[in-house]
Amino acid sequence: MENLMLISVIISSSLLLWLAVKVFYSLWWKPKSLEKQLKQQGIKGTSYKFWHGDLKDYGRMFNEVWSKPLNLTHSIVPYVIPFFNKIVQTHGKITLFWLGTTPTLMIKDPELMKGVLSNKFGYFPKPPQNPHILLFTMGLSTLERQKWVKHRTIINPAFHLEKLKGMMPAFSTSCSMLIDKWEKLVSPEGSYEVDVWPDIQNFTSDVISRAAFGSNYEEGEKIFALQKEQAILVLEAFRSVYIPGFRFLPTKKNKRRMNLDKEIKANLRVLIERKALALRNGESGDDDLLGMLLQSNNQNDLQAGYGPKLSGMTINEVIEECKLFYFAGQETTSTWLTWTMIVLAMHPSWQEKAREEVLHACGVNMPRFENLNNLKIVTMVLYEVLRLYPPVIHQFRYTSTRINIGDISLPAGVQLILPTILIHHDPEVWGDDAEEFKPERFSEGISKASKDQIAFIPFGWGPRICVGQNFAMIEARMALAMILQRFTFHLSPSYAHAPYTVITLQPKHGAQIILHRL
Repeated sequence: MENLMLISVIISSSLLLWLAVKVFYSLWWKPKSLEKQLKQQGIKGTSYKFWHGDLKDYGRMFNEVWSKPLNLTHSIVPYVIPFFNKIVQTHGKITLFWLGTTPTLMIKDPELMKGVLSNKFGYFPKPPQNPHILLFTMGLSTLERQKWVKHRTIINPAFHLEKLKGMMPAFSTSCSMLIDKWEKLVSPEGSYEVDVWPDIQNFTSDVISRAAFGSNYEEGEKIFALQKEQAILVLEAFRSVYIPGFRFLPTKKNKRRMNLDKEIKANLRVLIERKALALRNGESGDDDLLGMLLQSNNQNDLQAGYGPKLSGMTINEVIEECKLFYFAGQETTSTWLTWTMIVLAMHPSWQEKAREEVLHACGVNMPRFENLNNLKIVTMVLYEVLRLYPPVIHQFRYTSTRINIGDISLPAGVQLILPTILIHHDPEVWGDDAEEFKPERFSEGISKASKDQIAFIPFGWGPRICVGQNFAMIEARMALAMILQRFTFHLSPSYAHAPYTVITLQPKHGAQIILHRL
């Protein structure tokens, strides 16, 4: 009996010692070792603080700047990313800081950024995700290597030019619904104040539903609402230190995260089952994204309940790609269009120039595909808004093995942040007027707009550049052209300028615009 007790004590003590060593290694020895390796190469930055790293300072600076709105200015970087902006100003273009126990390099060097995104220096995967965030991960945006190649190959044809031309009726129908709603609000001789942000979200949601899934907005409404709530919980998790095992505790937020994931997948499964049935019965073709994804599989396997293996994508993979297209396609374009209306309301002379171009090219008729390609001023305006207010403000990469970037040798386990918004506002790249709205800088195209071709990266760069960028550009041109045909607009006195990020760069207090019918 005594021997058993002794053995039990020894085993328990060994387990406790092993746990203590593991915790010490993870929370102190490994971060300090990585910090030493990086700083010995001359990399400047903050020093590691036990467990939380720089997250306390990160959160404190956000709370300070978000306590009050900005003036009407496009100099938004100190407001949107106060911590990142400060450390770059303090320590230079390559800066070390700490997101919890993870050493993170901010790289604000166009050539190095281009090398990372194009795999010039080697392969940089997306970073490992906080397990809370894994519930939000979606398809192509998070896949790696051969799996990413397979999905990209299947999805690419959906965005070929001929396919996009075929989606024009969906774009025009959805936009007409938006215009009709606003025209009913505004009397012929008067004006009306409206927060355009929710209405534009509804418009882009409707476009995605029609063009990608063959359904209307009402059927996708619940999915969009659930994903928006999920995005807020994801951002909150990202800004906190992850405690291993904490996600399994039945806290209110943990349960909500799990329930949101289940509800989103269940709603998407209904859409998939409906489409699969229509394909089997010959009632629908592969003329939308969902049809193309399902046609990549063996149609004989598309039975109720679905088997775990399909010849193209599994049903779970189709669901993940649908989640990505719903969220990315709706959220990024809606923020882009909303900021465009805000910026044009701030710059009435450019609003009038764009309107004159649209009326000259299209009159009051529905813009055709050929018309959209001829809208040079509209395109310049949209690009300049993307530069100043990029929907996705930075990109993440990770070192899974030791790898060299230029003269720097990075050990495994380092996260890289490539700050799109910092590059887009950099005077060294764009000139002393980098914080000003000047669409004419794009008059000769993207390549000649700045001193470096990598300086304009709202859709990413390299092999992982956004597959839907042409879809988004056609949608944005169509919507802006139709709005300019019907309305003039200016900012309401109630508008408060407060760009902030919930996955994408959004107007925190809405976008109150006063519309006047033409």
